[in-house]
Amino acid sequence: MEVSVKNSQGDTVETIDLDDAVFAVPMNHALVHQALVIYQGNKRQGTADTKTRAQVSGGGRKPWTQKHTGRARQGSIRSPQWRHGGVVFGPHPRDFRKALPRRMRQLALKCVLSEKARQNQLICIDAMDGINGKTKSMVELLSNLGITGSALVVTKDTVQAVVRAAHNIEKIWTLPVNQLNAQELLSRDKLVITLEAARWAEQDLAVPPPRWKDRIAGPSSSGENSPEEASPVATAEDAEEAAAESVDEAEDAGGEE
Repeated sequence: MEVSVKNSQGDTVETIDLDDAVFAVPMNHALVHQALVIYQGNKRQGTADTKTRAQVSGGGRKPWTQKHTGRARQGSIRSPQWRHGGVVFGPHPRDFRKALPRRMRQLALKCVLSEKARQNQLICIDAMDGINGKTKSMVELLSNLGITGSALVVTKDTVQAVVRAAHNIEKIWTLPVNQLNAQELLSRDKLVITLEAARWAEQDLAVPPPRWKDRIAGPSSSGENSPEEASPVATAEDAEEAAAESVDEAEDAGGEE
């Protein structure tokens, strides 16, 4: 994948080749949707709560006798059909968090990165040296790059000058490359990434993490003993033969006496 590298003035200074294993991955809509749902669910606090009829204060006395009133029988004024009564199927505190395997998380990130590159929404910049922490410097940079909507500015490490410069600009967010994920990319239109961060992502995401079975599995056995493995067996046989010969010699010596 060929990507143009621009400077802070918006001029193209060079063209680099990024690894196709990271920036040219086919889009997997089902995987990206699943990852996005999990990311959004993990942000939920899950603190919504309602009271059941057992938790609402009051209602311990039967409001009227069971029969001979002409009214419907009632056992408590905190029943769900009553005003100020309990809630039947209301929400209760719960944990919405779900785990996303590393291989799926990385593949979803590579799919979104590749889609940004294919749609010319990925802008690679050589450096952020012109950012001095002032909002004006970041506004000038975004104007030179032709960015008018939302954008995600990604650097190699957390740069406080870049964070302060973009803090007061609406729809502009900064992030170090090691915290990059599919949800942050999908939430913004443009991706502004430094050349150093792009190389780091290329190197880190090119090799998928090992599978769980591969990590716990030991070295594969071929079923055939190597020469090094065969030598202890031969030595043991030789030792048994030597012991038998020594026993025979001892018996012969005893017979002669």
